[in-house]
Amino acid sequence: MCRRFTVVTWDEVVEVVRELQADSPVNAQPDWPARPIVGEGVAVQVEPGEGAFPGAGVDVIVRRSESQLAVERLTWGFPVEWQQRPVYNTRLETAMGPNPGMWEQPIAQGRGIVVTGGFFEAHATQTVRSPKTGRRIKQQYRFESGEGSPLLLAAVCGQGCFSVVTTRPNASVAPVHNRMPLALTLAEARWWLRAPWPSLVASWQKLANREGFALAAVPEQPAVPAALGQGTLF
Repeated sequence: MCRRFTVVTWDEVVEVVRELQADSPVNAQPDWPARPIVGEGVAVQVEPGEGAFPGAGVDVIVRRSESQLAVERLTWGFPVEWQQRPVYNTRLETAMGPNPGMWEQPIAQGRGIVVTGGFFEAHATQTVRSPKTGRRIKQQYRFESGEGSPLLLAAVCGQGCFSVVTTRPNASVAPVHNRMPLALTLAEARWWLRAPWPSLVASWQKLANREGFALAAVPEQPAVPAALGQGTLF
């Protein structure tokens, strides 16, 4: 279950858009706006380098037309009536299954790409001591590209919101967590954005649990309270 990822700069998002549209026969190098489209009521965008949590406003790549992509600032998480917290992850198997529920329209018509520097998962059993409370907390791991390039995470979008698509973990993530975001190669991201619905129905399982998609797992150090870090309590 992904509930935090690192936000990248606007320039990095635009560069990914250019790469995704490099093979487009029409308008291959569009005149990109300086800022993304912002929907009504969307949350404030997180600064580059910081971690985005559900409820944050994030720049998401979406398909504007058959040959052109756009960037929209969407809120992470779909509000639902049965709980106070928004639903911010979409199980790929559920969305593509016989009973997709709330994901039927987003997966068919609102697929998007989140560009990130890395995503975080909590270890199932490993713990560390919190400098803030002294209690044992789950060890967080940051998963990033081994090459240092941004990760492209599959998303579904609708009504000014988006959700990160998750799948079974591959060999890089399985030792830490039983789910992971659906991370895509550039070619797979093009297909995710553009594939006609029948094509997605026929081939979506090829995207899940690919052992060849290697990620680097970096343990995150628990944050030290500012007062402790500055030595003002001693």
